[in-house]
Amino acid sequence: MTGAPALRFGGRARRLRIGILLALLAGLLALLAWQRWPWQASAAHRFRVSIFASGLEHPWGAALLPDGRLLVTERPGRLRLVGTDGSVSAPLGGVPPVVARGQGGLLDIALAPDFAATREVFLCAAGQDRDGVLTRLLRARLAADATALQDVRTLLDAAPGVAGGLHFGCRIAFDRDGHVFLSTGERGQGQRSQALDDLAGKVLRVARDGAVPADNPFAGQEGARAEIWSHGHRNPQGLAFNPWTGSLWAAEFGARGGDEVNLVLPGRNYGWPLVSHGTGYDGRPIGTGQASAPGIEDPLFHWTPSVSPSGMAFYDGAAFPGWRGSLFLAALNPPGLVRLATQGDRVTGEERLLFGRGVRLRQVVVARDGALLVLTDEASGRILRLTPM
Repeated sequence: MTGAPALRFGGRARRLRIGILLALLAGLLALLAWQRWPWQASAAHRFRVSIFASGLEHPWGAALLPDGRLLVTERPGRLRLVGTDGSVSAPLGGVPPVVARGQGGLLDIALAPDFAATREVFLCAAGQDRDGVLTRLLRARLAADATALQDVRTLLDAAPGVAGGLHFGCRIAFDRDGHVFLSTGERGQGQRSQALDDLAGKVLRVARDGAVPADNPFAGQEGARAEIWSHGHRNPQGLAFNPWTGSLWAAEFGARGGDEVNLVLPGRNYGWPLVSHGTGYDGRPIGTGQASAPGIEDPLFHWTPSVSPSGMAFYDGAAFPGWRGSLFLAALNPPGLVRLATQGDRVTGEERLLFGRGVRLRQVVVARDGALLVLTDEASGRILRLTPM
């Protein structure tokens, strides 16, 4: 009788061992791929790629602390502190429960502009309401010893929730006045992007306490949510302010093609699902079948076929002088790093870096020394470091 359980579960244990070995082999092959090509060349710079940190499960968002350490979210619901030497802490305490389902989980993190005085951090996550899963904005305070979040509070829910696990958006950015901007996906329900009484498929703008600024474009308009800054977005996972012009830029996924970078202006409509440069996954036209229409803002740049752009950052560091003014975007499919050259609020060129490695990239951060830190979207996720040669 004592041998029966071993016989009964032997196949399962063997499959588990095989799965673990395959995962380890995949990680080893990916590691060897980075080591086989330790340097790369772009139009402006030769650079080296190294592994700065490892052991992260699907890292999604990162916030650079004043002392150079990083707060990094893991999609399953953990928050880690990554030291300046690449060491990864134990999970921080006080992280609120999230819905880690499909594309959802603990997603973006951003520091308040006055973090040095307030220690406030803002998080975006998949949350739960009575209807299902939604995009949620939270505010918290990082403990003095950086081991836990304290005073966690929900500021905003892009209700109603739905059952699926698609299209949360979930990037956070702050303008020069300290307003919080949040991108929300349309949760796989395209019509929500155009509905002004719905917060899904939008870029939202609120004060740091969640209050609505009086000068928001739809404040006071009957039938519209006052938090809305812009609408007609599909799944915007990139959001950043241009440090030279002060304008807000967003990157969002199309369907089969039609990924976009947009200049986000108050009250404007960005077209989903009425127009698109791509087609549906079944090959059928989207909306009107046109790429543009009157009253719809055209993208600054678009991709067909797709690159699936996620997190992004403008480069204003000193380590790569030839990259100053560039917008870097982490691409998921095909995986790589996209560099867009910009002048003011225009895109003037594109360069693709780190493609052909088979490693999905999720977010880009400019380190204090000007190095680029890039999060990989993997079960054994890493932070890559790009430095000049």
